Amino acid sequence: MGQKQQLSTDSTIDSKKKRRVNFATTVSSKEEAEAGTGHQIDPIDLNQFFGEDGKIYGYQGLKIVVWVSTLSFHAYTDITYESTSDRGKGITDLKAALQDMFAENIVEKKDDFFLTFSTEKQCISSAVSKGEKLEQNISTDNSDINIEIVRLVMGDMSAGLLYSRVVPLVLLLVDGSNPIDVTDSNWEMYIIVQKTTDQQGDNATKLLGFAASYRFFHYPDSLRLRLSQILVLPPYQQKGYGRRLLELLNHVTVSENVYDLTVEEPVDSLQHIRYYIDVPRLRACNSVKPAVDAVVLSLKEANLSKRTQTSQLLPPLAVVDDVRKSLKINKKQFTQCWEILIYMSLSPADKYMENYRIFITDRVKANVIGKDSGTKEKRVVDIPNAFGESFVMYKSGDNEDSNVNVVDEDEKNQEEQLQKLVDERMKEIESIAQKISAENHG
Repeated sequence: MGQKQQLSTDSTIDSKKKRRVNFATTVSSKEEAEAGTGHQIDPIDLNQFFGEDGKIYGYQGLKIVVWVSTLSFHAYTDITYESTSDRGKGITDLKAALQDMFAENIVEKKDDFFLTFSTEKQCISSAVSKGEKLEQNISTDNSDINIEIVRLVMGDMSAGLLYSRVVPLVLLLVDGSNPIDVTDSNWEMYIIVQKTTDQQGDNATKLLGFAASYRFFHYPDSLRLRLSQILVLPPYQQKGYGRRLLELLNHVTVSENVYDLTVEEPVDSLQHIRYYIDVPRLRACNSVKPAVDAVVLSLKEANLSKRTQTSQLLPPLAVVDDVRKSLKINKKQFTQCWEILIYMSLSPADKYMENYRIFITDRVKANVIGKDSGTKEKRVVDIPNAFGESFVMYKSGDNEDSNVNVVDEDEKNQEEQLQKLVDERMKEIESIAQKISAENHG
């Protein structure tokens, strides 16, 4: 889950690919649209929305420009091309495809699109008025900005209408996204909005971003909260709003005593924000520090290079459970933060780096091919190399051959791939630790 990767705009891209590079612009007023001063999101690949093979046929010099209103999320598309020709595969019906993509949000005429800036400007305000205000006047770089976070529960008509308006942006901008069921009250939408006054002196509400979460039943009598979608609109990114949404979700899980909070397939950038939030919370947790200190002492006194088995050095189960109960941080997230907590507690870190690297190597190996024993299934993991995709298969079971590793490449190459993963994880941990330390001393 995260914002889609932008396409390259390098001039070496061939002409067939170039003609399929499209542009979207978010605009907040008619004047902004006419002046072309909106926020441009470029380029965007719309091919996935066209046909079963994701290809557009029959156009030369094709360019699709999409304008999206940040007031009502209506869309207008401007399609231009040099010529069309049927070369045996027909000519793609672009209007029909865009209609499927934007549904009732699309406006066919430009003038009608401009009218929505006046006729639909209360769209967000109307939904917000029926939601539950959770935070107000959130601290930002600009103290004069009036920011609120509001919770909307699906099943309510106004909540479903607002979500249906933003679905096209979700599909365009969030990897692996699918629309949520707006009739299911287990779905919740947390929206972060800005209250403003427009040029006519009327109150207006801007949607800055949102998060969608689902409440799952957890046996025997609790609920788990899963974050499934999070999006900060392009004009408002890099301002801390996504982090505020995550912090708010943490607060909800604790105050409402859900079992824990999980995140559906977070991309690296989202996972890093989770680290920036959760590591300081864990450092302040009374049960965590003694457990971290015990592992740090072991790393300082032991010589892991002479170990005869892998050094897991994981947090005690009692601490894992306490963290889950008090902070609602799930086990997987805690164990990932655990590696950072240990790094930040090693002082001086350089002196004990050999042991720490061995610890991380064993952790990466456990994540890739499983523990030395106890893995009751066959796991296949893709590991890229210079010759294309290869794999490492780890076979485990109750028979006498359960600890045999089967690989399709020699041990030396496998070790090189492992060390590459370790290097990447070490760099990631160091970078995150430095940022957290800088924030604490800032």
